[in-house]
Amino acid sequence: MQSALDDIHAFLPCRTPDAWIGNALENQEVLLIDHAHCEKKAASTALSLMYRYVDNPDLLHKMSRLAREELRHFEQVLSIMKKRGVTYDHLTPARYAAELRKEVRSDDPGRLVDVLIVGAIIEARSCERFAALAPHLDEALADFYTSLLKSEARHYKDYLTLAEKAAGASISDRVETFLNIEKALIEQPDSEFRFHSGPVTSPL
Repeated sequence: MQSALDDIHAFLPCRTPDAWIGNALENQEVLLIDHAHCEKKAASTALSLMYRYVDNPDLLHKMSRLAREELRHFEQVLSIMKKRGVTYDHLTPARYAAELRKEVRSDDPGRLVDVLIVGAIIEARSCERFAALAPHLDEALADFYTSLLKSEARHYKDYLTLAEKAAGASISDRVETFLNIEKALIEQPDSEFRFHSGPVTSPL
């Protein structure tokens, strides 16, 4: 697992700021609620790709597996929340995914390549944050987040592999474009704490 985490640290443009980890520890109920939303959205993204690109067998196989795993994670988060008396509720979405998707091209194959790159970055950042949080959490939650690392690391690689295949050429320039956006979103202050937010500077 450490080698996969090393790969992710090499891929991402920055580490999660310590200030965000402090926000998370102060706001663990919101952390869990937003984590559940993130897992559900990840499954939805995979399913939407399956509906749109029915002629791509490799994508269909990998996204089907990914959707099942993300929904299983969603169920596991809900179970943890139930045990802790945390109510699953609506949250306003983080700006993170929306800002990344603003750069996605409108026409294929560029659209597919970009959506897959964004998926890879989100999965990689999720993995990095699970690893960053785990040492600071209670044993049960730390064990759960550590257990997610392997699948999230695989998801990020699957997304990148599919993007390269869809492009039929190097995607390094597009990856760099999205990583530059991602770096700013992770390091710049946010007004609301979310799983993928930047550090929160105003009162939580």
